[in-house]
Amino acid sequence: MAQKLLRPFMFLRIKHLSVPFHSQSSLLLCRVSAVPCNVTWCGPLSFTTTPAARRTFSTTQVFRHTFNIQDGDDFQDRVLKSQKPVVIDFHAQWCGPCKILGPRLEKMVAKHQGKVLMAKVDIDDHTDLALEYEVSAVPTVLAMKNGDVVDKFVGIKDEDQLEAFLKKLIGP
Repeated sequence: MAQKLLRPFMFLRIKHLSVPFHSQSSLLLCRVSAVPCNVTWCGPLSFTTTPAARRTFSTTQVFRHTFNIQDGDDFQDRVLKSQKPVVIDFHAQWCGPCKILGPRLEKMVAKHQGKVLMAKVDIDDHTDLALEYEVSAVPTVLAMKNGDVVDKFVGIKDEDQLEAFLKKLIGP
C-alpha cells in the first residue's frame, strides 16, 4: 500500500549545492523537488557530509559563592562547618524587599571573590532554621564566622551599608 502511494515520488530530482561553511570544510546542501523524474533511474543517492565545526565542552566545577540551603544537614555542612565567613539571607518568595536585597547582596558577595560565601534560606521551606535563629521578619541577614553569629541586620540596606557589613565580617 505504501509503495503504491510513494511510487510517483520514488525518483526525485536532487540538486547538490556546495556552500562554504568555514575556511576548511564545506556543507553539502540538497534541494529536493517533488516533480517525478522522467528517467527510470536517477543514480545512487549517496551523500557525503563533512562534520560541522566541532563543539567542545568542559566539565570543570565552577565554584559558586552563593547557594540555596536544601535542608538542615545542608545548612550544617555548608554554613556551620564552613572555613570561610558566611552571610545567610533569610528571605521569602512573597517578600518585596527580599527581591531587592537578594540580588544586591549577591552582587556585593561576588565582588569579594570567594572571601565570603552567601547562603540563601527560604523561611517558608525551612521554618525550623528561621525559628532557631530567631528570624521574626524578612529579609533578615546573619553573618557567621566559625559557626557563630557575629552580626545581624533586618530590612533592606543600600550598597554602601552592605559593603561595610561584609568588610566587618571579612576583617582586615
